[in-house]
Amino acid sequence: MQRLASAFAAFMLFAVAAVSAAQHAYAGFDRNNYPGDAALPALRASFHYTSYWLNNPPGENGNTWTGKRALLKQHGFGFLVLFNGRAYAELKSNDATALGTADGKAAVAAAAREGFPGNVLIFLDQEEGGRLLPEQAAYLFAWADAVRAGGARAGVYCSGIDVPEGKATINTAQDIVEKEIARAKDLPQAKIPERLKLWIADDRCPPSPGCTLAVPHLSSELSPAVASSAVVWQYAQSPRRSQFSAHCPKNQAKDGMCYAPWLAHSPDTFLDLNTANSPDPSEGR
Repeated sequence: MQRLASAFAAFMLFAVAAVSAAQHAYAGFDRNNYPGDAALPALRASFHYTSYWLNNPPGENGNTWTGKRALLKQHGFGFLVLFNGRAYAELKSNDATALGTADGKAAVAAAAREGFPGNVLIFLDQEEGGRLLPEQAAYLFAWADAVRAGGARAGVYCSGIDVPEGKATINTAQDIVEKEIARAKDLPQAKIPERLKLWIADDRCPPSPGCTLAVPHLSSELSPAVASSAVVWQYAQSPRRSQFSAHCPKNQAKDGMCYAPWLAHSPDTFLDLNTANSPDPSEGR
């Protein structure tokens, strides 16, 4: 326990240094469905990077991003490369570690097929918030190990919103960092893997400024415990989640969506908003 506490203290000092080093805030968007070729020039006028799914997004029966990397790169976009993970309902009755390993290999193979560089940063979409259950943690870390073994780098899209846990609170980003530290404490220094990069979802106002392209700094509202692992902050979602965004500026449309500037409102033009310290967070160009 003392060794774990020392490691956590050192990690927090590094996190503070990382926060002070942040210099720029780059706007990006994410959405489940590809917005269409015709929308790319207008989107690029406002955004540096876009999400890019490697498999079917949540709730979808297909993946409309497939084959679009070259065109997006041609328009100057950077990337947030995403792989849709599995929900607890599926993990609890199966071998979560084996599923994680298989899905990690599938993510690397899909990234290669789409033409991404071999060391691209791939984010696992962890939709369910709060503390990870044992099966979820086994799946996530097996997935990350398989992605690294395939030559890519591993990250996680997860919630940064606190939820009650007894008399305290926990959020998924914090839990992942703590589990990583515990997982690494008995490993030789040379065998400790690169820390998972975090894409943190937090659309509460504050800290979020709401649906606006007055892009906030990534690290300005993150706790030191997760700041050095965080590379992206999703600060607005479509549709807005009133339980978190009730105090946000009323910038969303009447239907609760956040729409891209310069484009007519349609099912192809609503999006989620992100800020990052890089115009290409996955280094996918």
